[in-house]
Amino acid sequence: MSELLHELILNSAKRHPGRVALIHKDEHWNYQQLTDALNHFAQFLLGHGLSSGGRVAVYLPKQFETPVALFGAQLAGGVMVPVNPQLKGPQVGHIINDSSSEFLVTSRHRYQQIKEHLNDATSLKAIILIDDPSPQDAQCHYWSLDSHVDTFPPHRRINRDIAALLYTSGSTGKPKGVVLSHLNMVAGAYSVAQYLENHVDDRILSVLPLSFDYGLSQLTTAFLTGASVVLLEYLLPRDVIKAIDKYQITGLAAVPPLWVQLAELPWPDSLESLRYITNSGGTMPKTTLHKLRSKLPNTQPYLMYGLTEAFRSTYLHPSQLDVRPNSIGKAIPNAEILVINSKGELCKPNEPGELVHRGVHVGIGYWNNPEKTAERYRPLPGQEGLLNPELAVWSGDTVKMDEEGYLYFIGRQDDMIKSSGYRISPMEIEEEVHQFEEVAEVAAIGVPHHQLGQAIVLAIQLNNSTTNTTDAILKQCKTKLPNFMQPQHIELYEMLPRNANGKIDRPKLVEEHKQRFQQ
Repeated sequence: MSELLHELILNSAKRHPGRVALIHKDEHWNYQQLTDALNHFAQFLLGHGLSSGGRVAVYLPKQFETPVALFGAQLAGGVMVPVNPQLKGPQVGHIINDSSSEFLVTSRHRYQQIKEHLNDATSLKAIILIDDPSPQDAQCHYWSLDSHVDTFPPHRRINRDIAALLYTSGSTGKPKGVVLSHLNMVAGAYSVAQYLENHVDDRILSVLPLSFDYGLSQLTTAFLTGASVVLLEYLLPRDVIKAIDKYQITGLAAVPPLWVQLAELPWPDSLESLRYITNSGGTMPKTTLHKLRSKLPNTQPYLMYGLTEAFRSTYLHPSQLDVRPNSIGKAIPNAEILVINSKGELCKPNEPGELVHRGVHVGIGYWNNPEKTAERYRPLPGQEGLLNPELAVWSGDTVKMDEEGYLYFIGRQDDMIKSSGYRISPMEIEEEVHQFEEVAEVAAIGVPHHQLGQAIVLAIQLNNSTTNTTDAILKQCKTKLPNFMQPQHIELYEMLPRNANGKIDRPKLVEEHKQRFQQ
């Protein structure tokens, strides 16, 4: 794993330059075309003064120019900063300022929308527009494959240098930049490609934001193996199914909210190409998984658990789905997952503790945030006296491990509900509610209560509603759950709020309901 991240593309181009690397709509780029574009863009950056390790922010939807800008920045010796295209001006401005980005790659329309939020971005050397040959702003420059460039030597980088800043969604405050090295990300690509058995004939559908480590992984595993990636910006969930059929997709990654929607739609009987699906970013409801498996009997589901700070931590092999359906599996290749209690000791089988990830995937820390870095990246117990102790990622998630080494997610420590003196896992309540077919998604949250400390509120999105759905859910909870786990209120939503990565925005739900039980 001596490669730099962008060298995954260059090496695949050497092995099979004519194979398709990227597909967008009806246009195809082979690996040689992609490599030529990376070289061209890298030269453009160097000609405009990119420094060694300079950050290049890319604020674009999924199109050819997006991966070219991201990986071309690395080829030049810079650092990619993918910016979620769903973010608005204030969030984009924060990321540009926080990362001290030297360049912003975007479109004319997007630039006009966020321009006023870049006034304080003193680090910016230039705005690179991909679609405006005659920009009026003096700071803006136009780049296309036809642009003239000179030849400049790229800055020398090694695999321990920074490859990317991936900004978290920021649901609990302003987004934090997770710092990942080339070594972290290349190792992640090798590990995931190994257990998914990715190969040169795979066609992977990219539907997740490339600013999300899970979404970016679709590119890195494909580039490692010489597979093809189809870049898709979809409007409706059925567009995803149409794309799978049209492009003969073999692999699809998604988060639970999208899987919930896809499970309710008809799938073509003739669809035979889809070899595997993967889930991360939250627990897939059992009813959703059951529906997907019935619609896709020849497709292997991989349930996964990951952290942006360590790329990916665990996966459950499809052969174990019926044996241990509640498990998040075992450690991915080349990683070790430990469960550690509050005393700093390894937990006994089935004893709850914090999930701790050690190994080559563990990132460098949080950009410009030593306090948060010290909280999350800490030495393992027993290494405190070493001059250079190994840092592991302490996830903040509570899990347990059974006698055979399989892990089970209990809840995020930040999400745990504290009611009537008890610590309650939201998942335990949500699993009961998911027994109802009418329920598409549910989030159990704790909100301030003058007597209980926190009251349990269920935020529910329904597939279809009946007049007594709420009453039936409350009855089920009373029958199946102890008194201290009983919800005090159910709120029905047409759509649950999401953060920028598509996950349920629990902090926003708490904010909406925090005054509900206050006197």
